[in-house]
Amino acid sequence: MSRIKVHDKEFEIYIPQDQIERAIKKVAENINRDFAGKNPLFLIVLNGAFMFAAELFKHVEIECEISFVKLSSYHGTESTSVVRELIGLDHSVAKRNIVLVEDIIDSGLTMLYTTDKLMKLEAADVKIATLLFKPKAFKYHYPIDYIGMEIPNDFIIGYGLDYNEHARNLPDIYRIVSE
Repeated sequence: MSRIKVHDKEFEIYIPQDQIERAIKKVAENINRDFAGKNPLFLIVLNGAFMFAAELFKHVEIECEISFVKLSSYHGTESTSVVRELIGLDHSVAKRNIVLVEDIIDSGLTMLYTTDKLMKLEAADVKIATLLFKPKAFKYHYPIDYIGMEIPNDFIIGYGLDYNEHARNLPDIYRIVSE
């Protein structure tokens, strides 16, 4: 499927699954190197990061723990500029090395909110791993530690990313071609 329609929008294939998987292996290799012997707690940001996380953990070889949080700052194709916490943290993060696992970072608001919250809960360190990063949309000045791929500021779907909760199941990533 080189072109698909989801709701009222058309999308074309942008990043094929094999390219996504190579980027994820690179992220895992860097995490394995940096966290060897440290037992980090990975916090997966639902819903979007579930496919990235599933593939990532096939290649993470270090001792670690995994938990999930559910945050939302989007409605349709637009950011609401408000982060809503739908499912909260259920682990103590005090004195822990934390790796936030996110599907995509565009404005950076969600990660800023989450990192600030984790530091207030006395995490030892917070690192961010993202499959996709949109540097032209990024509005803040904090480091993104592990980036699978940098992409332009296009609206995309597939591989966990959605448009009004649809298309998360696609194995490839598609970009919008009609608004």
